[in-house]
Amino acid sequence: MSQDRQTAQEMGEQDPLAATKEKEGPPEDAGAEEPLCPPSTPSGMGILDILPPSTWAGSQDALGEDIARTSCLKGAGPPKPPPVLSEPKGAISSPHSGCRKQDTQQRSSKDNQHDGSSSLVWGAKPGMLFQKDRESSPHSLNLSWVFGYNSRLAVHDLMDGEDWVLLYVSSHTVVIHDVLGNRQYHLQGHANVISCLCVSEDKRWVATADRGPDALIIVWDSFSGVPVRTIFESHPGDGVCAIAISRDAKYLVTISAGTVQRVCVWRWTLPTEKPLCSTELRPEFGYQNYVIFNPQDPHEFVSNSKTQVIFYLWGDAGLQYGTPFLSNKTFRSVVGRFSQSVFHFNNSQALTGTSAGKVVVWDAVDPRTDPKEQQARPLGMTPTKMVSLQKESLTVLQVLESCIVTGDVKGHIKFYDGELMLLSLYSHSKVGPIRSLSFSTTLRDPPDAFPARSWPFLTRNFILSTSDATVFHVATDSANFEKVLEEAKKAVSAIACHPQQTLVAVGSPCGLLKLWDYQHTEYLASRIFPEAGIQCLAYDPEGYFLAAGFTDGSVHILDAISLQSSCKELRFSRGPVTHISFSHNSEYLATADEKYSVIVYKKVLQNGRRCWEHLAGLDSHYKPIRSILFGVQSGSNEPRLLSLGEDRQLVEYDLSSSIKDHLVVTHRDRVEQSAVPLCLAWYPQLSTESFILTANNCYKMKLLNTTTKMCRKTLLGPTYGSPLEKIQILPATSTADPKQYYLVYITKDKVWSPTCPSCTRATICRAGSPSGISLEVGLQILPVDGNPHKSSAFICHPDGASDLASSYDGRYIFTAGGRDCTVMKWKVNLSALDAAAFLGGEDMIPFYNLLDGGREGEFFRELEDYFYYAQICSQGTNTLENRQVSMHIPLEEIPSVMRAIGFYPSEEEIEEMINEVKFSKYMDGGEQVTEINLEDFIKLYINHRPALGLSMKSLQRAFQVLGYDNEKGDKVIDRGDLLSLLQCRGEQMTEDELAQCLTTLLGRRPGRRGSEPDIYDPSGAAALIEEEIPEEITAEIFAADILGLPIAAQEKKNGRKEANL
Repeated sequence: MSQDRQTAQEMGEQDPLAATKEKEGPPEDAGAEEPLCPPSTPSGMGILDILPPSTWAGSQDALGEDIARTSCLKGAGPPKPPPVLSEPKGAISSPHSGCRKQDTQQRSSKDNQHDGSSSLVWGAKPGMLFQKDRESSPHSLNLSWVFGYNSRLAVHDLMDGEDWVLLYVSSHTVVIHDVLGNRQYHLQGHANVISCLCVSEDKRWVATADRGPDALIIVWDSFSGVPVRTIFESHPGDGVCAIAISRDAKYLVTISAGTVQRVCVWRWTLPTEKPLCSTELRPEFGYQNYVIFNPQDPHEFVSNSKTQVIFYLWGDAGLQYGTPFLSNKTFRSVVGRFSQSVFHFNNSQALTGTSAGKVVVWDAVDPRTDPKEQQARPLGMTPTKMVSLQKESLTVLQVLESCIVTGDVKGHIKFYDGELMLLSLYSHSKVGPIRSLSFSTTLRDPPDAFPARSWPFLTRNFILSTSDATVFHVATDSANFEKVLEEAKKAVSAIACHPQQTLVAVGSPCGLLKLWDYQHTEYLASRIFPEAGIQCLAYDPEGYFLAAGFTDGSVHILDAISLQSSCKELRFSRGPVTHISFSHNSEYLATADEKYSVIVYKKVLQNGRRCWEHLAGLDSHYKPIRSILFGVQSGSNEPRLLSLGEDRQLVEYDLSSSIKDHLVVTHRDRVEQSAVPLCLAWYPQLSTESFILTANNCYKMKLLNTTTKMCRKTLLGPTYGSPLEKIQILPATSTADPKQYYLVYITKDKVWSPTCPSCTRATICRAGSPSGISLEVGLQILPVDGNPHKSSAFICHPDGASDLASSYDGRYIFTAGGRDCTVMKWKVNLSALDAAAFLGGEDMIPFYNLLDGGREGEFFRELEDYFYYAQICSQGTNTLENRQVSMHIPLEEIPSVMRAIGFYPSEEEIEEMINEVKFSKYMDGGEQVTEINLEDFIKLYINHRPALGLSMKSLQRAFQVLGYDNEKGDKVIDRGDLLSLLQCRGEQMTEDELAQCLTTLLGRRPGRRGSEPDIYDPSGAAALIEEEIPEEITAEIFAADILGLPIAAQEKKNGRKEANL
């Protein structure tokens, strides 16, 4: 008998909560108590890092002491704790238990006052989750509701009867949904999309796992919502694709998602990051994506891919497995693809469903094999027969007491006895392919004609989910199918909020358009457009109409409430419509499409009804259009229209002068030199000057004068990962300061934040840091000034967000997740953001902290020296006159000091910096500034320098474009071509400027005498260049040998491919 089996027998039926009591033992040092701290993990993070703050705040006193005292899984109330064992054998990890060394052995008098109260887990009961008081959150954005779910994963029935409580996965969040009470509770802890989940037999313990970087396995208590165990780095690099929990809820089995899959068995109640046993599977077994324990023996489990079933046995000998062979020749019949496998309730056989509508029966006793040659079960399992149940593919196979249950692609649910004889059939015309079945734990009295022992399914209602994202509740006694959920089966691409009511419209590429009342979370109306998918949505300012842009280039104008068409379909775009917007007076409607065209429609009256007809269109850009924006002409009420493209062009149109089929352009301005603009918005009127706000792919935000389009200020934007994709000015709430404005934004890639309940990292990336941590949805306090503490962000959709909308009153933000098929509703808490900004420091403190070493660092002292040296230079270095001591330097010295401290701006950037300071007071009093002080210079430097520093990657990318492959396979640029490019392309250098620059760079070399560079000699420049610069130049040579950057030289020496310069 294995040690694990013996331990299990010694513990009897003791459950995971009872097992954790073993942690307590006699004190080693009475009266002493270990300091409380988050538990350390291999990745340097603790459980505290991934706990939702509301959970942590409410459980920090209870979990550390009392979680180990819970015992009964099935009982609704707290049973008596088991006797204390002398040797600690395991404990559920909690915010305190992981870092204590049996500190519950002896409690101080302060601790004893908690003995009479129960912890969240110990005292948890079914249904109490929604009775918990929601304390005010310290976060600026809080998840309030989730629309949609992952239809590829199972939906579980947690409670039935008077309450219908479902559990399902939406993106990286587990949702516990009280259907009849119209409430949701969210289990947040994963930073990646959840890839699999399982639920214990009594519906209390929920285990979830994800795929991607820093993948986690989390075990939740569904009664209290507490994450009681987190396993880090279970399958590094790959994550988990399948998970199962044993019937006694003590063990987990996971299968990795890598090409070479690893199977691991975990005793999740033990505070260890290592599995009990594991093994690797050969790729020829296929991708194993389903696993389940033997309910009668937790040391046995089975998994299957589409082509191979594997049986496992674990114990003292480790994890062993058997791979029985089965082909179409075995029984001279087509097998099909395997779907799911289960152990028969007779405990001697196993079953596997197939796409051919058959069930394969596996048995450890094969009459065709000599008993002496047969292996012990389940390793010796062999196919003994194959039963053809139907023609349709079987998608679900389960065991319910003494019945075998199947679900198929036709939406049929069938019940069989142990001999696979049909007992009953449930079906409905509206039910699609079955994805999962979940039976209620609440038992009902069966009809008198059907004994419960022979017909157990008649005593349990069940929840079924389909692959087309629909969930039904089925009453088995009456065969009544009631639709519970119906969500988008494909990606969610567009959302729009009503300008005056609590309505949100959600559009999907599958053509489904749904309307919700987000205040009461009630579904109001829907419409399906079978011809094409929805790409974008927009309400008119009055709220009467909803415009929808489609993938086939058409535009539909719909009634805002009924979603019925208000006028004829408009089809003038040659490609999918990507953006759509109404003017402030609803006179115009504009769209942008994937063919880089802007189309304008004008409102007309037809038979007394308002409609829009085509006015004109124009191919305004030669790269994708990022945004279109309506505004109001200054001094009038006439609308103005702008479009922004990746071609760096900001185009403004003259609508009043445009006529049929002729769209007039008034201005075409280049707003970026090398960066790519991504989005724009009208900046609130915070000063006498009006601005347009843009954001680019270099984490910079720019304020452009609304009339001249001149860049008036460049500012550091949020730098939590990927650049801002979409921005909106948040409408002011009734309780907010009317002079205070906020910006809401989303990013394309996954985001990390140390204050986010879903994040597991404890640091945050600030400007200048190369360790990119990313963001998704966030808020920014206006005015933008580069202060990083004035913004915050949270993971909303790990696979990226596709759209953003805010409620008309600014209380809620909605994000669409694209491929994860979800829309998330976030409640805005502006006071929390204001408090975070205040705690970050006032005046210059946030900006000093962005400097390397801070206010007391060497970099700041060096900057001071350069700043004061620039004062000396401006007054003349050889003068004998008394010097005027000042805290300012002339604007002309800005480029020199910037370059001295390692920032090398282009000539255009220098002009923008000087103009930014020179005209900073011009609109207020007509004054031009001629000098700058040290504090303003630091802000200027912080906002204009590269947000993430110079990198070899960007330099190598330039050589990829400009260079060629030499004989060694390296990307190189010919010396002559490089000199020609510097003189003829971009900001062109004259021959003298280039010669002086290269002579200066190449004249300073280690080993040369003196610290001053060689004196520039035009006659020797050519010879020096030819001597010092090789004929073929690589990116590494250019950075290390020509520019003399030390980090690049170190990278060249170490052979690294990427580093900051």
